[in-house]
Amino acid sequence: MFKLEDILRGRDFISIHDFTKEEIEYILKAGAEIKQMQKQGVAHHYLAGKTLGMIFQKSSTRTRVAFEVGMYQLGGHALFLSPRDIQLGRGETIKDTAQVLARMLDGIMIRTFDHEEVLELARWADIPVINGLTDLLHPTQVIGDLMTIKEYKGQLRGLKLAFVGDGNNVAHSLLFGGAKVGMDVVIASPGGYEPDAGILAAARQDAAQTGAALAVVKDPEEAVAGADVIYTDVWASMGQEEEAEEKEKQFLAYQVNRQLLSRAKKDAIVLHCLPAKRGKEITDEVMDGPQSAVFAEAENRLHAHKAIMALTM
Repeated sequence: MFKLEDILRGRDFISIHDFTKEEIEYILKAGAEIKQMQKQGVAHHYLAGKTLGMIFQKSSTRTRVAFEVGMYQLGGHALFLSPRDIQLGRGETIKDTAQVLARMLDGIMIRTFDHEEVLELARWADIPVINGLTDLLHPTQVIGDLMTIKEYKGQLRGLKLAFVGDGNNVAHSLLFGGAKVGMDVVIASPGGYEPDAGILAAARQDAAQTGAALAVVKDPEEAVAGADVIYTDVWASMGQEEEAEEKEKQFLAYQVNRQLLSRAKKDAIVLHCLPAKRGKEITDEVMDGPQSAVFAEAENRLHAHKAIMALTM
């Protein structure tokens, strides 16, 4: 069984920006090793006897299944905690919830709207807190994305990733992820939907150390020119349903289709964090086509989440 180092033991996993290049690379290495063990049927009970509490303020398919199945495969146990199941949904403070759960659990995963809730939970819980998604960041997703790109391309440094769509939580974490591993990232968004300026500035600090180039443009064809990876996401994220109709008008030119894909490198792969609005941000032809790595990417959420849990808990 692959021997895990204790370099991240007890750490929160809230943002990729919080970790060094070497730490991110080690998480990716651990994910690849754990995936190989799983495929070979080798038991890897790194978290035997440990319990993860999973707080879901936002519903999920991949996040819930990956963490719950991942804890089982790591020899531990996961508890699903919706707002209806815990007193947080009836007005108990995050501070009190954190201190109670920290006395009963070995780790907490939270998937919520407000990023400040994750920071507050981590402030008061003296066990690892894992950010399963906020409106600002989606770091666990991007660890799975980086694993996928490395599997298909054999490397990360020097590649170009083009993200086409809303400058959202996934785009933010891709900027951090690319910057940490030396991968160029270009975000193509219409005016008013660009990534957060503070996130971009922080990512550029990371990029200065690895040589990655980060850019934000309006023209999707400019973004994907020469790209090794094209990435897209839904135009209206969870909680933005009332904006969906207006966003569709603004994002019509940002669909990942065969024409846009032809502007990238011939061996470019296509990623989507899912769920997808087929026929909106991506066509069936591309999503089900030979350059799509979307479902391999979804599978790697399991292995990435297992690596994060095994290393921090």
